[in-house]
Amino acid sequence: MYDNFMTPEVLTTFVGLVLATNIIVQFTKSIIKKQFGDEFVRLYAFIIALILTFVFSKTGEGIQGIIITIINAILVTIAAMGGYEMISDPLAQKKK
Repeated sequence: MYDNFMTPEVLTTFVGLVLATNIIVQFTKSIIKKQFGDEFVRLYAFIIALILTFVFSKTGEGIQGIIITIINAILVTIAAMGGYEMISDPLAQKKK
C-alpha cells in the first residue's frame, strides 16, 4: 500500500504533473478570477504547469530541452483544465 500520495517520483510522470497542476489551480483560481478575470485562469494554469514541469520533469539540455519542456507544460495544462471541466460539468454546452 502507498504511504505517500505525492512524491517527487510521482511528479515526474505525466499523471502526477496533471494532478498537481489541477489541484493547485483549483484551490487558488478564485484569487486569479477576482484580480484579473476568468480568461486569465488558463494562463495561470499554464504558468503553474510550466513551473512544475521545469522543476520535476525537465528533459534534454540546451534550447531543445527548454522547448520540449514548454511543449510538455502545454500538454499538462490542456489535460489539467480539460479534465476538471469534464468532471465538474460534463454536459455543459459552450456558447459561441
